[in-house]
Amino acid sequence: MIENNKQIRIKDIAEKAKVSIGTVDRVLHNRGEVAETTKKKILQIVKDLNYHPNILASTLASKKSALFATLLPEPPSPDGYWTRPVIGVKRRVSELRQYGIQVQPFTFSQTDPKCFVENSRKIIELKPDGVVFAPFFKKESVEFINNLKELDIPFVFIDSEIKDEGQLGYIGQNSYQSGLVSGKLLDLILPEGNILVIHFAKEMDNQNHLVQREKGFYDWYHKNKREIHQLFTTEVPDTSDEKWMDRVAKIIRDKNIKGIFATNSKVFNVGRLIEKHNLFGLKVIGHDLLKENVAYLKKDIVQFLICQRPEEQGYSAIDKIFRYVVQKRNTAAKQYTSIDIVTKENVDYYKEFKKEI
Repeated sequence: MIENNKQIRIKDIAEKAKVSIGTVDRVLHNRGEVAETTKKKILQIVKDLNYHPNILASTLASKKSALFATLLPEPPSPDGYWTRPVIGVKRRVSELRQYGIQVQPFTFSQTDPKCFVENSRKIIELKPDGVVFAPFFKKESVEFINNLKELDIPFVFIDSEIKDEGQLGYIGQNSYQSGLVSGKLLDLILPEGNILVIHFAKEMDNQNHLVQREKGFYDWYHKNKREIHQLFTTEVPDTSDEKWMDRVAKIIRDKNIKGIFATNSKVFNVGRLIEKHNLFGLKVIGHDLLKENVAYLKKDIVQFLICQRPEEQGYSAIDKIFRYVVQKRNTAAKQYTSIDIVTKENVDYYKEFKKEI
């Protein structure tokens, strides 16, 4: 009798069916001719024994390793948002070291589409077995995708997605739903006054995830008929010169703005604006657990941060491409991460900012 905790082998099935190992192998892999009665007998034994192939052993036996490439935004600082997905990538690769998995990282400037194109071409020259990337610039990303398809290289989106482009999957927040959540939160804490949506980004036509967050935000107010608030949108493509603050401060005063929604992780710029122009009392929502953002959260200048577990995104993206390329297994096409609502009261319970005891 076979012990329940023992790894079932093809040999065990063959002995129980009183056939050769080769016959069992042909049935399991559906190759070669096997008598129908023998085939049914073997498949029943497989079911009874709850047999599962030892994927690790078979992969190691094939001596196949894989090279993946990542193309992610370059973090502007050591504590920047985009350092977190990289940590997740490295953690999953470390766990898969017995498979010989390698990852070649590439980065691009968040303000320079040409940098994205340059590094995407390097990936095409490398011809990796799979790619994980953030489709930050839509037009340039579609060109990159077409090149990947020509080479039959599978790819996974991280952080933001472009729908129906043949991706193996998407790992990240539902950006539209995140916008809806932000709209509801601001509506709950803002009894009167108008609202300003701020994009700290260039070329908004290319910033798909920010466009979706804005759409979700606007739709919350339209669907719930919140006519007491007028909504306005402005873009701030460059914050290196503080002249942008004067322009936005004028909009806030002229348009009776009482609430602000920053669509990305640069909500700390709103905090600086409020302090410089003495605009205290505004209700502000932004994104991501950057140290600069948390500082303004704790000052109660920012009321909510919407967070999306970037480390988990990096980890899951590598896991998905590994399962498809190496293990020949499919997983769910979309894997949405949670939409976390962080306040000054709960921020210290997130591991990035947990107080030392």
